[in-house]
Amino acid sequence: MVRKAHSENPPVFVLGSFVAACSAKVERLPRPGESLQAQSFTLEAGGKGFNLAVGARRLGASVGGVFAVGDDFFSQLARPALANAGLSAGMLRIYPGATGSGTGFTDKAGENCLAVYPGANLLLAAADVRAESEAIAGARLVLAQFEIGNAPIAEAFRLARDAGALTLLNPSPYRDVPAEILAHTSILVLNRVEAVHMGSAPATVNASDAASADVASLRSLAQQLLAHGPETVIVTLGGEGALACRRDGTMLHQPAFAVDVVDTLGAGDAFSAGLAVSLAEDRPFEECLKRAAACGAMAVRRLGVLQALPDLAELEEFLGDFAKKG
Repeated sequence: MVRKAHSENPPVFVLGSFVAACSAKVERLPRPGESLQAQSFTLEAGGKGFNLAVGARRLGASVGGVFAVGDDFFSQLARPALANAGLSAGMLRIYPGATGSGTGFTDKAGENCLAVYPGANLLLAAADVRAESEAIAGARLVLAQFEIGNAPIAEAFRLARDAGALTLLNPSPYRDVPAEILAHTSILVLNRVEAVHMGSAPATVNASDAASADVASLRSLAQQLLAHGPETVIVTLGGEGALACRRDGTMLHQPAFAVDVVDTLGAGDAFSAGLAVSLAEDRPFEECLKRAAACGAMAVRRLGVLQALPDLAELEEFLGDFAKKG
C-alpha cells in the first residue's frame, strides 16, 4: 500500500495575542518580596498567539490570523516582528490603549513562572473574526489560546467547524472554558495543571497540588473531557512526554525526547504549533504527536521563546538524528 503524502503549506488560522515579552534568567525563582540579580534579560515580540503563528509559519504552514495591539510604544514591535516572521501586517487590529505585555523568570534548571497583562488583546472582538470568515473557512485548522477573550474564539470555532475545519484550543493562561467553545473544539491541549483545573479530578488527585497529578488520574480526566465536545484531549507532561486520549478509544503516550534543558518557557507553544501544522498536513495522528513533542523538546534547548521555535529543516534533522540513535 502506498502511503499518501502529507499536504504541504497547509492553511492555518491563528486567533492571536501579541505582547511585549520580557524575560530574565535567574539562579532560582524569586520568593515573595525578594529582588534577584538576573544573568540575562530579553525584550522581544511575543504572546502565545504570536508564538503559535511564528511557530506554524516556520514549520511550513500558510498562516493567517488576527492580532490586537494598542497605540502605545510597545505596539511598534508588532509590524517588524510580523514581517521578520513572514507574516502579514494585515493581521493587526489597532485599538486605543496599551499593548499586551508580559514578564517571565527562568531558573538555572529551566523552570519558569510568568505573568501576562493582556491589554489590547482582550479588545479583539467577534466582529474582527467575522471579517475573516472567508480565511477561516479556507483553513484546515484554526488555533486559539486564552490570552484573548471568549467571544472571538467562540465565533471562530463555530465558523471553522461549520466549514469542516479542525479547531485546536490551548486554554492558557487558564480560565474556565465555556461549554460553547469546548463543544466546537476538535483538539484540546492542556498541561498537567490545566488538565486538573478543567474538571473534577479523581479522588486520588490533590487539586491543590495539581502539578503532582499522576498519569493514570490525568488519563481518566482526559477521557471525561471527551464527552464535552473534543475529539482528542492531549495532556503535556514535561519530562514525562505527552498523553493523548481520543474519542475512538485510542490512548497514546508519547515519551519526551531527552535533551539538555535551558528554558522551558516556549515548550508549550512549540508543541502546539508542531501539532497544529502536522494535523493540518494530514499526517497520521501518532506521527503528529511525535513531531509536536520534538518541537517542544527543541524549544527548551535555547533561552527565550521566539528564537527557540524550530523551523522545518531543524525539525527534520532533529527527528533524523534521534532515529539514527534508535
